[in-house]
Amino acid sequence: MFDTPSASVTLHKIPTNGIYANVATAGSGPAVVLLHGFPHTWQLWHEIIGPLATDHRVIAPDLRGFGDSSRAPNGYDAGTLAADIEGILDALDEPSAAVVAIDAGTPVAFLLAMRRPHRIRRLILMESLLGRLPGGEEFLAAGPPWWFGFHAVPGLAESVLTGNEAEYIEWFLDTGTRGIGAPQHLRDAFVDAFQRPEALRCAFDYYRALPISARQIEDAVATGRLTAPTLAIGAHPVGSTLERQLRPIAADLVGHLIPDCGHIIPLDRPAELLRLAVPFLAADGES
Repeated sequence: MFDTPSASVTLHKIPTNGIYANVATAGSGPAVVLLHGFPHTWQLWHEIIGPLATDHRVIAPDLRGFGDSSRAPNGYDAGTLAADIEGILDALDEPSAAVVAIDAGTPVAFLLAMRRPHRIRRLILMESLLGRLPGGEEFLAAGPPWWFGFHAVPGLAESVLTGNEAEYIEWFLDTGTRGIGAPQHLRDAFVDAFQRPEALRCAFDYYRALPISARQIEDAVATGRLTAPTLAIGAHPVGSTLERQLRPIAADLVGHLIPDCGHIIPLDRPAELLRLAVPFLAADGES
């Protein structure tokens, strides 16, 4: 068991799509899946799980290659990752779920909702771009963030960073929270996760698979619309970019920008995230 504020979490090793996923669960009720990004694990949602578990069955996996999930040699494109999540729902006997996702988890949640609309009731998507879909031009006018190129070169980033994982991970945690950083126990947990063998390679393979993920997103949009009610939440630096990408293709979209908030919303402004997420998820049965 692992305690978070207001909830006890149970950890499971679940076989899915050729890997084992480390999955945290808490509470009971309609399922809500929480998908983290880089450089996180399921513990990113430490402040979020307890309040949501009051009325939901919360399911928070370590994505493929992260935390205690399998260090697979491949499969870091959004389509394969979406299949991982669908397999977790199958294993937990959940026919459908709402999904809350941030950063690298957002394209995964989006693609799962596009490919399996009957499985996804609601979406909350945060602080990410959806491949090359229109709407991201202003954000990308000066090029993507510097680490995208650094991480994308096969073998480079892990060869440079091995032995210096703590400093690198802490830079992202501090920058993504406007200098607030993560509580020490979370900081230690994230650093520990990325100091394990192959952990850096797996994380950077997400960036190396971005062109594949972008094509998968374009193909999905070419043949359908996003039908799940969706809440797009932006902060700094992505802002309203994700909402602009979603607006032409989403049947039911609400956008919200959190002012004075860094990229890692669940760490920087967890109370504000809950203020937005709880009523949106509570409307599940009204859709």
